[in-house]
Amino acid sequence: MTTKDLEPLGFLAKNTAEEKQITGGFCGDLLSWAMSRIGEGQVWFTVMGNINAVAVANLADAAAIVLCHDAALAPDAAEKAQEHGINIYATSLPEYEAAERFAKAFASKG
Repeated sequence: MTTKDLEPLGFLAKNTAEEKQITGGFCGDLLSWAMSRIGEGQVWFTVMGNINAVAVANLADAAAIVLCHDAALAPDAAEKAQEHGINIYATSLPEYEAAERFAKAFASKG
């Protein structure tokens, strides 16, 4: 599964960068916790749409951020995501439901 497979799941692209291979998913909103636990290639489900979240995704080499609950992407975060090639998507779903939708698709694609 790659980041191109996220839009058909109903996740709206806010910033698209190069297509990345997805290795799994991570849910969490505490940046320090996420920074030490997001694995390379994972999709991060969060409500944190600020520049610090983009920095964490970049450091972790995450495949993408999915902003849940219609969380806003701050303008400076969007600019930094573009600069660093961070894929960002958005959904109105809560984190659990978004991650559940992703997990079912991820499991079926092997």
